[in-house]
Amino acid sequence: MGKQIEMYSLADLMKKIAETVNENPVPIEGFNAIYQFDITGEDGGEYQLHFQDGKAAVTEGSEHPADCMLVMSLVSFHLFMLGKLNGTMAFMTGKLKIKGDIGKALKIESILKQYNVKDAL
Repeated sequence: MGKQIEMYSLADLMKKIAETVNENPVPIEGFNAIYQFDITGEDGGEYQLHFQDGKAAVTEGSEHPADCMLVMSLVSFHLFMLGKLNGTMAFMTGKLKIKGDIGKALKIESILKQYNVKDAL
């Protein structure tokens, strides 16, 4: 087991997500989407997670138009990645704001659960 999720910088965590997905691309084969994560707070930032042709890539910033934008605090993002914050509940309680394709917002949670990114940390 690696270090705790809170010890990862946002950049390192996003890279780890892409690495974990690329180790087993089967769940994302045929799925193409760009997700924009706007993580608020002092250690936050903007990152895009691209799913295309069975591969995942992360870029910093908002260079490409996103299919779905997820806005949350870094604490909420950590909890979301650990599976301790349900996306629907977070949205309903204001901890998560979604812009764009709601269907894709639901899809990202199910994709990330399949990979158990938290176990790869």
